[in-house]
Amino acid sequence: MLDYNNSIALHIQLKNIIEKKIEEGIFTEQIPSERQFMEDYHVSRSTVREAINLLVREGVLEKRHGKGTFVSLKPIQDWLGNLSSTTDTILQMGKKPGAQLVTHYLTETTPYIQEKIGLKDAYFIKRVRFADDMPIGVERHYYPIEIGVKLIKYDLNDATLYDLLENNLGIRLAEAEQTISSGIFLEEDREFMKMPDGTNALIAERIIRDHNGEIIEFEKAFYRNDLYTIKINLSRKFG
Repeated sequence: MLDYNNSIALHIQLKNIIEKKIEEGIFTEQIPSERQFMEDYHVSRSTVREAINLLVREGVLEKRHGKGTFVSLKPIQDWLGNLSSTTDTILQMGKKPGAQLVTHYLTETTPYIQEKIGLKDAYFIKRVRFADDMPIGVERHYYPIEIGVKLIKYDLNDATLYDLLENNLGIRLAEAEQTISSGIFLEEDREFMKMPDGTNALIAERIIRDHNGEIIEFEKAFYRNDLYTIKINLSRKFG
């Protein structure tokens, strides 16, 4: 229930509750009506509307005329187990994928990246990713120079990089090592994401190799933390 003695405004408390129910998979499609929230949490209609409008502005919810309010971003459960592109993931959400090239150049990699992939120099590509024109993440890609200089000859706005690598450059992607952590969006990326300072992000690092084990790409991406949920099946071993 809401804490009326808390210094946090009631509509913010309600907003947080709705977000949590979305993250836990309790709300997956249409959320309850305003009246239902009023009855469940003993608040005014204006409090409910303020909470919902905040989530609409953040892209978590969307209002459909004559139908109600629906969860905008649908969590993807199988993202961990597949070498799929962000484009594929967005399509699974039922959204229109998009991308905007921010910058690209030759760069000397950081000691961290050098240790990860063994490349001192790389070709860097940075893009903002969209779902139905809403920014959902910022992706940083590092390629061996000979791959990067070929890739940048194509229009990378709204392109799927994996498709370009495989279909245009003839590079077969075989396997990837992926690390997922939590953090915040970099300050330089907040202008693209249009989210409040200190917003948590899901941070994904991915190293992709071809069939010969050669490094094709190192990617570090920052996504909205409500973009995915992670589901893992566990079993207990005896003996």
